[in-house]
Amino acid sequence: MGTTQLETVPEPKYLHLKTVLSEALDSEFSVGEILPNERDLAARFGVARATLRQALEQLELEGRLQRRRGVGTTVAPPRVGVALGTGRHTWPGTGDDAWQPMDCERAVPPASVAAALDTGAEEVHLVRRSRMSQGRRVATELLYIPAASVPDLSAIDAPSGPARARAVLRELQRLELDGQERAVELGSAGAEDAKELDRLPGSPVLVVTTRFKARGRTAALGVATYRADTCRLTFGDTPDVEIHHDPERRAS
Repeated sequence: MGTTQLETVPEPKYLHLKTVLSEALDSEFSVGEILPNERDLAARFGVARATLRQALEQLELEGRLQRRRGVGTTVAPPRVGVALGTGRHTWPGTGDDAWQPMDCERAVPPASVAAALDTGAEEVHLVRRSRMSQGRRVATELLYIPAASVPDLSAIDAPSGPARARAVLRELQRLELDGQERAVELGSAGAEDAKELDRLPGSPVLVVTTRFKARGRTAALGVATYRADTCRLTFGDTPDVEIHHDPERRAS
């Protein structure tokens, strides 16, 4: 890889540098590879370290890079696509659902969730799941399922853990799904989400709330929290979450 000196350009120098760096990431580096240190990069491109830092910050915001204390700057995996479409609707845990069940417990849901489920102060089944991409956790999900949606669950001998979570989801799938609705909003990671997603508290996240409807009511409600630096919204004819490995399809 030869040395590239930046010429005078009409746009800010750090934006031009960002483009040059982005091309280098596609052609010379692989996912997870550590970049040279800032001093070497600045010397290679003939820019001040302040300009380099601005370019790196932009690439980090776009999800192309990850900068972690004690590790350095690494090439990030492709972003997870959160698809918002009107196609086939399925219960969680069916088909090619890539979410991994982690745990299940009985808990009283937050007031807003209780209102959506019309459960009042009653306990519901709280299923925790995680979403992995390239060996890292990119999203966590809480599924709130009322007891009325899984009436025969008491016969299942799985008190907790992933087995219990899978049992609850299997029982939920006995219902005929009428449809689902999704809402998306930007948020900031709380302490628990930040720990699960390996981010600092307050880091930007994408919150996807899904209502699963059956028998004229909300039979389950899912709240998925995605790392904002690893995901993008896609608008297609399927509501499933996809991972795009083609570099040309990455968000820019």
